Amino acid sequence: MIFINFKTYQQGTGEASLSLAKICLEVASQTGIKIIPIVQVADVWRLTNQGLDVWAQAVDAIEFGAHTGGILPEAVLAAGAKGILLNHSEKKLSLAEIEKILGKLNNCQTLVCTDSLSEGQTITNFKPTFLAYEPSELIGGEVSVSQARPEMIKEFIDSINEVPILVGAGVHTSQDVKKALELGARGVLVSSEVVLATDPKQALLNLTKGFK
Repeated sequence: MIFINFKTYQQGTGEASLSLAKICLEVASQTGIKIIPIVQVADVWRLTNQGLDVWAQAVDAIEFGAHTGGILPEAVLAAGAKGILLNHSEKKLSLAEIEKILGKLNNCQTLVCTDSLSEGQTITNFKPTFLAYEPSELIGGEVSVSQARPEMIKEFIDSINEVPILVGAGVHTSQDVKKALELGARGVLVSSEVVLATDPKQALLNLTKGFK
């Protein structure tokens, strides 16, 4: 599995998000590898209305009511999101918020990011669909976590057996992907390597080689 976080990059916003999501679908069809675009909430309906399966980048721990500017989980699901990313290092949540949101999303797939084993073990009790191990200091960097901290990935995966683990932070090459899989990860979470690439399709195809 490859999750592509579009973040709020211009290359993944508005009509550009539609073009990039179609590239993800094309590469998935071509390679047989599951590729999941994670888009801004404002772009969810734009893409799902075109028949594309996408996930949303975040929701808030709120109920129906007076929460101007909040991201209501039910509204994101109504827009057609197939899953939701939570607790990314750029939008951290408290453990109480994560628990509340996951309790509301028990019929929806979820990917929860964590930068530590202790936090990951606690989040596992809330029953997310996937966990992503992402040391925050390596996100957006040149060195992948699978190369810089392979022993940490192994410890993380060996300690958490209940939830499939993804690896994120600094994933740039097929070798990064291959190493993560060898350590027991189910897949990877990436962003800039694909979204900011001059040729996103080729960049994504290069990453898929790590699954072979």
